[in-house]
Amino acid sequence: MFKSDDLSMICYLTTYIFFVNLVCRRTGKRVIMITHTRKRRIRLYKDRLNILLDLAQTINEDHNIEDLLSEFEILLREELDVGKILVYTNTEGVWSNLLNSGVTPEEVAGIDVERDLTVFKGIENITLTPPENLKGFDAIIPLFHRFKAIGYVLIGDVEEEQQGISPTIKHLKLIQIISNLIIVFIENKRMHAELLEQQVMKKELELASRIQNQLIPGPADLPQHRKLAIHTLYHPHYGVGGDYYDFVKLSRNTIGFCVADVSGKGISAALLMSNFQAVIRSAFTSRVKMKKLIHQLNKRVNESANSEKFITIFIGKYNILTRRLSYVNAGHLPPLLFEPQKGHLISLDKGCIGLGMLDTIPVIETGRVTVSRGSKLLAFTDGLVELERGDEITSGLNAVEKIISNSQSIDTNIEEIRKFISKHVDRQSIFDDISVVGMAFY
Repeated sequence: MFKSDDLSMICYLTTYIFFVNLVCRRTGKRVIMITHTRKRRIRLYKDRLNILLDLAQTINEDHNIEDLLSEFEILLREELDVGKILVYTNTEGVWSNLLNSGVTPEEVAGIDVERDLTVFKGIENITLTPPENLKGFDAIIPLFHRFKAIGYVLIGDVEEEQQGISPTIKHLKLIQIISNLIIVFIENKRMHAELLEQQVMKKELELASRIQNQLIPGPADLPQHRKLAIHTLYHPHYGVGGDYYDFVKLSRNTIGFCVADVSGKGISAALLMSNFQAVIRSAFTSRVKMKKLIHQLNKRVNESANSEKFITIFIGKYNILTRRLSYVNAGHLPPLLFEPQKGHLISLDKGCIGLGMLDTIPVIETGRVTVSRGSKLLAFTDGLVELERGDEITSGLNAVEKIISNSQSIDTNIEEIRKFISKHVDRQSIFDDISVVGMAFY
């Protein structure tokens, strides 16, 4: 027979054991559930890590942009079950569609990046509720680099799982990380390619500049005579240019000279002018008539420029004994001839249209002038007198006329023109090549 105290103890122990067993069973199930959850998370993290490692390896292998985008497309479609992909990137302020997979042309045409996507401005501003005109997509993922929007990824037709969290939500951060890595890599690759292209262009410009400087006569290459003083100035706007001047000794007492300007700027203009110099050197002789020379030059320019460019030129012959100047102005700015004794400033404008403008030049007029003692001639290209002021082009011709219309020496006049150019370079008014030839006749 149990005593009352013994019975109470038995009831207490029975109750205690029951609750202990109940807690143990439930705790065991919870431990099992936690273990399964952790395993799933570990598998998910492992899968994501493998994806990122594969992507990093692909980037390190320095694939081209097309291959990298192809890998990105395969990753989203096959690994993450994304059916529709649109990628937009911004390069130098211009938005472009970098990748289009599973999206119809109509859907692409209906998207305006500035209107529809740039409203998503934050790094964390991923939206799962696109606006009405983007309802064919499940999510919009902004891409940022250094707090600047560099792109947007739109994904749609994501295959949903039967149970568990939606992959649209589950993979968003991963897609954002992958997209940022790829877009930043593509942008860096593009910038690297541009840098290499700029370096190549710089070397080409340096080479072209050296070649052109060898073609442009320096002080030691200019004709020397006690009855003639020659001073020149050359200022290419881009290191190389389409301006050109030259002097050719045609006979003991006859000097040929020219100032020319190719339409356009840069390497293409410089190449045409380099070829043109060789043509002049071969065609310009003491016996050739000025009209015939112009026809020959026009033919060669047409053959070289393919009607894409033309050349304006002032070309002349000066006989030191007779003091006779024969010239043709083919569409060029008229040189200025100043006669101090009379105070006359003459424009040498007789000639024809520019070379290469027509297959055959219909009319050519040869100008002839007897140059008085003490006269000065200034020939130049339009870069000297066409000056930029805001949105307008103004003329500096009056200033140049004042520089030459005085009793100062020609070298002093050229130095004044050099200062004039320097002043307008500082004002950023100069936008073209400049060539100047000054001649004084004694």
